[in-house]
Amino acid sequence: MTTDPSVLRSLAVSAEDLLAAMEADARGGPRTVLRVTPPFSGRMRARLHVVRTADDEGTINVPPRAFLDDDAPPYPTPDETADELRSRADLDYSVDRHREYHEERVDDWRSALLDHVAESVTLPDVDGEIDVSLLGP
Repeated sequence: MTTDPSVLRSLAVSAEDLLAAMEADARGGPRTVLRVTPPFSGRMRARLHVVRTADDEGTINVPPRAFLDDDAPPYPTPDETADELRSRADLDYSVDRHREYHEERVDDWRSALLDHVAESVTLPDVDGEIDVSLLGP
């Protein structure tokens, strides 16, 4: 174990942490990352973290988008789902129906996003690609 991140060869990230970080990022909340903390070893776990200025010395903060391939679907915004619902001829728009429809679309997005986890990620201060393992569903 060392404080040198160049020893990293693979990162594991839980599906739950990745989805939470992506959703927080999409909603414009506080900067949320997947953090790897020293001491470093060849295999590490990246964990959900809200960035604060004073507590990240020596850590590696990986943007959640870095764990996904280029084809990952974007987060469905409430405005987009309202437009989708309004364009459907088979349903009448209502606030309650929109809320339910938006929740369904977000659930679909969560499921689809996990099919787009990249096989590797590039990290600062580490030469080459780092293998990625998804934990959970």
